[in-house]
Amino acid sequence: MGDRDDRNAVGRRVQRLRAERGMTQRQLAEPAYTAAYISTLEAGRVRPSDEALRHLAERLGVGYEELATGRPARLATDLRLRLTEAQRTLATEGAEQAAGQYAELLAEAEAYELAEERAAALLGLGECAVETGELAAGRQYFERAEQCLTDAGAPLPARVPAVRGRALAHYLAGELRYAVYLLESTLDELNRGGLHDPDALLLLYASAIGPYMDMGAHARAAQAAELALSLAPSAGDPALVARMHRSVARTLLAEGRLADADASLAKAAELYRTLRLRTELANCHWMRGYVCAQNGELPRAEEEMREALGMLSASRAALYSSQVAVELADVLHRRGKSEEAAELLHGVLDDLSSERGAVHSAGAHRLLGIIAEDARDTEAAEEHYVRALSLLERAGAAGDLADLCRLLGDLLRRTGRVEAALDAYRTGLGHRTAPGTTTLGPAPAQPPL
Repeated sequence: MGDRDDRNAVGRRVQRLRAERGMTQRQLAEPAYTAAYISTLEAGRVRPSDEALRHLAERLGVGYEELATGRPARLATDLRLRLTEAQRTLATEGAEQAAGQYAELLAEAEAYELAEERAAALLGLGECAVETGELAAGRQYFERAEQCLTDAGAPLPARVPAVRGRALAHYLAGELRYAVYLLESTLDELNRGGLHDPDALLLLYASAIGPYMDMGAHARAAQAAELALSLAPSAGDPALVARMHRSVARTLLAEGRLADADASLAKAAELYRTLRLRTELANCHWMRGYVCAQNGELPRAEEEMREALGMLSASRAALYSSQVAVELADVLHRRGKSEEAAELLHGVLDDLSSERGAVHSAGAHRLLGIIAEDARDTEAAEEHYVRALSLLERAGAAGDLADLCRLLGDLLRRTGRVEAALDAYRTGLGHRTAPGTTTLGPAPAQPPL
C-alpha cells in the first residue's frame, strides 16, 4: 500500500506541516472545509479526496505530490539528474567512485519507493561491479533491477538493459551458452510480440556478437551484426550506436573485412570521444589494436593496446584490463618480446579464473604454452594447454577449442605419444563441427526491417 492510500500517513503529514507553519485547524480548513474535518483527517479516520488534498497543499504551501506521497517536490527529477551524473562518473572517472554515487541514489529511491529510479541505480551498480570484475555481485544487481521493473509493470523493452547486464556478467564469467540463451530468448519475445523498440533490439544484437564469436558461431554473429547495423539509424542513444559499431567490428574481422572493421571502430571512437565515455573508448583502442594485429601491423597494434590498457587501468576496470593484457601479450610475443609477454600474462592470471574471464584466462594459458614450447619446456607447455582446454570446455568456446586441440595434439605427437595426440585431434574435430545452429538451436525471430 502506497503513502497516497495510507490515511494515517497523510494525516500525520498534514498535522506536522500545519504545526511547522503555526496554523490552527480552522485556518487550514477555511474556506472550503471545517476544523472538525481537519481534526478527523489528522487522526487518520478519513481518507482525503484529491480535491481536499489540493486545497490543503495550497494552504500549506507544498506540492500536491509531496503532501500525497511524502516525497519532496522535484525529488524524482533531482534523482534522475544525479543518476546522469553518476553515469558520467562511471564513464570518465571509474567504477569505484561511481558506485558510491549509485549506492546513495539507491538508498534514496528505496526510501521514497521510486521504482524507476531504484532500477536505474541498481543497473548502475551492476555496471560498476562488472567493470571491477565482481561478476557475481553485478549479476545480482542486474537481477534486482529486472525484478524491480517487473514489479512496477514495466514493459519488456524497458527491462532489456537489465537482461543484457545479466547476459554480460554470465558471458564474462565464461558461461557463453547461458548468455546467448538470455539474449536470444529476449530477442525472440520482443520480435514475436511486435515490440520493435530500436534501442532495445540494437543493445541485444550488439551484445550477442561477442558470445557468438567465442562459440565459433560466425554465421550467427554476422547475422546479428547486419541486423544491428540496420537498426542503428533508428536508435536514439549515441552511446548505444557507438557500442554497436565496436561490437560489429569483431564480426567484420572474422569475415576478413579489415578496412570496414577499422572504419566501424573509428566511428565508435569518435562518438565515445564526444561522449567522454572513457571505458568504452578504451575498448575501441583495444579492438583497433586487435584489427591491426590481424592485419600484421604489430607495432601499431601494440601502441593501441597499450593505450587501452593504460586507460582501463586508470579507471580501475580490473577485468577488462586483464583481458586486454592477454591480447597485448600475444602481440608482444609475435614481436619477439616473449619474456615481457610471459611476465604480463603471469601478472594477470590471478585476476582471471573459470568464473571470471574464462575465455581470456584460457587465452593466457594457451599463449604461455606456446612460449614454453618455444623454450623447449614441453612439460610446462602441456600443463598450460590442458588448463586452457578445461577452461574452454566449460565456457563452450568451440572455435578456440578446436585450435587448442591442434596445438596440444601437435605437442603430444612430437613427444612420441601418438594415441594421445589422435585423441586430441579427434576432440578438436568434434568442436570444429559444433558451431552454428547445431550448437545454438534455431535463430531467434527477426524484426520486420
